[in-house]
Amino acid sequence: MGVQDEPIDPFDGLDPFNGDPSDPAADLDDLSDGDETEPLTEAERQDVLEDLSDLEIYQALLSPTGIRGLVIECEDCHEPHYFDWDLLRGNLRHLLSSGRPRVHEPAYDPDPDHYVTWEYARGYADGVHDTLTEGTDDDNN
Repeated sequence: MGVQDEPIDPFDGLDPFNGDPSDPAADLDDLSDGDETEPLTEAERQDVLEDLSDLEIYQALLSPTGIRGLVIECEDCHEPHYFDWDLLRGNLRHLLSSGRPRVHEPAYDPDPDHYVTWEYARGYADGVHDTLTEGTDDDNN
């Protein structure tokens, strides 16, 4: 018998958490392969596409100021989740393609000073837009 590259499974196919209420994978049983996820409605799809578009604007405006991404209050765990621009973009694209959000965990030791809320980013973008619009309105008068 030759050398085995992978570690040997000490449970040899047995469930080490069989019946244990603290089984970390217990909720995964609810996500069977046969479950079909409802596709996004057209309105939900449009909302995600608008979020992706807004995200591009927010990143273009806020990245030069040192902002690395957005912070979102998680509805499930009621904790703030910090997402850098690329991760959030990837999550939105995944939602478009699969119809369900990705499983997520809070970021490890993020610096909250480098993240803003969607509302802050939207307000910042609106402020920049209004300032630029006021400049062109003044030129026309």
